[in-house]
Amino acid sequence: MKLKCLLVDDEPLARDVLESYIRRVDGLELVARCDNALQAFDLIQSQPIDLIFLDIQMPRLDGIEFLKTLQNPPKVVFTTAYRDFAIEAFELDALDYLLKPIPFSRFLKAVSKAFNLLQKPGPPPSPAALNASQEELPQLSGQENIIVRADKKMIKIPLEDIQYIESLKDYVIIYLPGRRIVTKQKISYLEQKLPDGDFLRIHRSFLVAINKIQAFSPNHVEINNQELPIGRSYKSEVAKVLGIS
Repeated sequence: MKLKCLLVDDEPLARDVLESYIRRVDGLELVARCDNALQAFDLIQSQPIDLIFLDIQMPRLDGIEFLKTLQNPPKVVFTTAYRDFAIEAFELDALDYLLKPIPFSRFLKAVSKAFNLLQKPGPPPSPAALNASQEELPQLSGQENIIVRADKKMIKIPLEDIQYIESLKDYVIIYLPGRRIVTKQKISYLEQKLPDGDFLRIHRSFLVAINKIQAFSPNHVEINNQELPIGRSYKSEVAKVLGIS
């Protein structure tokens, strides 16, 4: 038996990405794509749905309010660009909460939860799907390591070793004790994946490990004897975290 899935998102590109993910997994069946919650509400009344991939910020009725309207809702995986609703989502018994852009490997983890909970063991993803998942970087393992592609190989970096990360257009430099690693990745994507309480964005070009900060002022933080600037738009949040008066 396949899990019958409904995809609800007002962004066409996001729908396309998630549909491609769903179609890679043999144990999932995409019943319909909806671009708003009201359309999804009507569809759920007319046929059985096992699992909803649900965006939050949508016009007319957002995903959180939509879920509250359902008396016996299917299992829900939220797919959103915003961290702010995670607590409320899990209070509504959400199965998972995926932050965009969503790596295929992270999508598979959420789907595995659905298979286990609904007792409909799905067949393993095809070899092509597994190969594709390896291209989705970076990946976290138990919030202890991050894996990046550099120098034509996969490198596992302990999170505790990261001092700070610098953005250079489509690349980032990850600074570690005694060395640095350059990988093709957006700093905003890394910011989403690294633990909030351990890392802090201080500038559009710099993401730092909080416990590696040796000194700070209203305009700079110092790590490994390097002064890193605090961007104007980040000063309020940095001041709050570091207690700068």
